[in-house]
Amino acid sequence: MISKTAFEPVKGHLLATCAKDQTARIFDLRMMRDVLLLKGHERDIMTLTWHPIHSSLLSTGGADGALHHYLLDEPNPPDNTTPTISPYDSVDPTNAPAQSIFPAHKLPHAHESAIWALDWHPLGHILASGSNDRITRFWTRPRPGDTEYYRDRYHLGDAAAEAQGTYSSAKRKQHARDNDDDEEADEDDGLEDQKMAPQRPGLPGLPGMTLPMPPLPGMGDGTSMGGAQLNLLPGMSTTVPPPLSQYPPPPLPLDARGMPDLAVLFKHGHVPPPGGFAAAPPPLPGAFPPPPLPGMLPPGFLPPPPPGFPGMQGFGAEGEGGSGSNDPRRKRAPLPSQADSLMEFTTKVGGTVKRW
Repeated sequence: MISKTAFEPVKGHLLATCAKDQTARIFDLRMMRDVLLLKGHERDIMTLTWHPIHSSLLSTGGADGALHHYLLDEPNPPDNTTPTISPYDSVDPTNAPAQSIFPAHKLPHAHESAIWALDWHPLGHILASGSNDRITRFWTRPRPGDTEYYRDRYHLGDAAAEAQGTYSSAKRKQHARDNDDDEEADEDDGLEDQKMAPQRPGLPGLPGMTLPMPPLPGMGDGTSMGGAQLNLLPGMSTTVPPPLSQYPPPPLPLDARGMPDLAVLFKHGHVPPPGGFAAAPPPLPGAFPPPPLPGMLPPGFLPPPPPGFPGMQGFGAEGEGGSGSNDPRRKRAPLPSQADSLMEFTTKVGGTVKRW
């Protein structure tokens, strides 16, 4: 199974792949074949990355936590191994086998578990590795003059490095305990930050004060609501409003006060106030009269007479009145038909009839 693929970022002619067969391959897209075979891992290769500047440098991470660096132009064959040539240098590049490349540098104990991710800094001076051991490490070249770096625990392992005097297991255990204590403290701080804040005054989501609700009428000591709280905004009074029985009664409806005289109602055009018309202030000069009630007519307006009322023109029913009747009402003649209208515009010219 292929676990990772990556194009070479400088020119883009090469494609690197790594798989669970403990090898990585370099393909040349121009030749449409593999040209290099990277060996040296003892477990599956989980990830790889190209150097952003040096196109011949490739780094791989294994399932055993090993970190290898390959220089594609340096085969670095181990002892008692026959070196191979590159297909580029072969007489038949199409059919020549891929050249075997071995790591130029190894870190067999870079991590305690599988390395899942590798990435170079864009400037190429730092390599970051992420592992299944929940640790991310950053790697650089040794300082100038440092000749003891290959004796550390990442190259030799814990036991060998402790025997060399470059590593102390006791210090590591103490460091691990300190890290665990720091993680627990961070978790406690996180849980403390996630706790619900105490109830504060005011409406939900608004700042304020939380005050115990004083007993209301009919509620005893106020505990019948399960310890309800009275939320108030800043500046609001905590006094409980009086019961409804202490408020003044609402005004009586119109039917309870009694209907006024119809003559008075027509005279004023509206319902009298509770104190009567005498208590109402006189209308201002030029002010419009108050609007009539629904179904009432404005003051001074008489309703139209019923049909057939004598002395009114235009209100008679069809068939009543006429030219020979004493009824002064007149009857509207029916509209002429279309044929009668055409006959009015008919003229006879030279024995022919023309209609306009």
